[in-house]
Amino acid sequence: MRRTAQLSAMKAKLERETQFRKAAEKTVADGKPRLHLIDEVLPTMIAFVDRKGRCQYHNRAFLEWLQLRPEQLNNRHMRDVLGSKVYQESAAAVRESLNGHGVHYERTQTMSNDAVYRLAVEHLPQFDEDGQVSGFYMLINDITEPADVSVSAGHESSDDQNLFIDEYSEQTTGQHDAGMIRKAIENGEFSLYCQLITPLAANSGGGGHYEILVRLNEEEGSMLPPGTFFPLAEKYGLMPHLDRWVIQHVAEWVAGQNSAAENRKSVMYFINVSGATIADPGFPEFLNVTLLEYGVPGTALCFEIPDSELALRTADVAEFARQVRQRGCRVALSGFGRDQVLFDLIRGFRVEFLKIDGNIILEILRDPAKLAKVTAISHVAKKIGVKTIAELVESEETIASLREIGVDFAQGFGISRPRPLAG
Repeated sequence: MRRTAQLSAMKAKLERETQFRKAAEKTVADGKPRLHLIDEVLPTMIAFVDRKGRCQYHNRAFLEWLQLRPEQLNNRHMRDVLGSKVYQESAAAVRESLNGHGVHYERTQTMSNDAVYRLAVEHLPQFDEDGQVSGFYMLINDITEPADVSVSAGHESSDDQNLFIDEYSEQTTGQHDAGMIRKAIENGEFSLYCQLITPLAANSGGGGHYEILVRLNEEEGSMLPPGTFFPLAEKYGLMPHLDRWVIQHVAEWVAGQNSAAENRKSVMYFINVSGATIADPGFPEFLNVTLLEYGVPGTALCFEIPDSELALRTADVAEFARQVRQRGCRVALSGFGRDQVLFDLIRGFRVEFLKIDGNIILEILRDPAKLAKVTAISHVAKKIGVKTIAELVESEETIASLREIGVDFAQGFGISRPRPLAG
């Protein structure tokens, strides 16, 4: 009787499972036309982006629009899929989506044939069982007016004329140089180096920090110093793009380090930012998305602002410092003391570090006036709770003098030469 009851229970369970399987198969069969509609037929471009910014789903329309192969999309970061420029322009929308808010915006896209399209983009956040954002669906519709495309199509019929105009423009305006810098940024033709910033106090107990340095790779394998390409990038308005490239790659590198190492918790990477980036209203959102994407704490980054920018655009610098500090980042003023001591200007906002100009440091062993200036800067900085860093330190004698004055950190060939960041 017991075995008969067990057999009856197993038979009933099998019948229920069979019914569930048939119901599931029917549901899948009923859903196939709808899935086919979304995957193959629907003109709306659809992609699902997970919390780490990687494409986990796309339909045929999305694939064909970008003219990519499936392996160029599957599990690839959206920066690689859309390109750095478009991804950076969408940084604020991505941030909102990952915070659980729906977003709708419009943007333009220039295709390889120079045709310009207008796109309506919508982000629909998705939530997991715990109510956490797991990613968002990106829906894109082409809303280009026919007249817009015809204007671009007409452009194609005069390729020879435009080629002549472009070549003439390169010779007269220097656009060739701008194109070279832009191409280098897009193709990642820069190398990042770092230079140690070491504490001078014998009982500091902590490790050093590092300043990030940028070099442009040449075809022969040599590298151009920043003094060669920075003026060109500034002239043609490309410094914000270069600054973002540097920040993204530093964050990626920091994320790949051994986060469990105790001595890495207090290490900061000093990154110089241009005046154009300081005044860029979209930079805080870019910084937000980048830190979130790589899981890097803001305390790992310290942004260096030239003291000349503080004098020229005090309000912009104060707002920039406030925004990056909200993300946990630190702020340093570089070249401090070169022209005049700007302690009055920094009273309106906090900085964590003052980098004393290297031209002053080079002379402190020979010029009593320069030594007195560094001593005064160090004394006042300590009173207001700001750390000092001496630049261009090149000898043991200079290190000893700075230690005696009470300067907190030193940087220069006397401490360490720059080395590749990857090393």
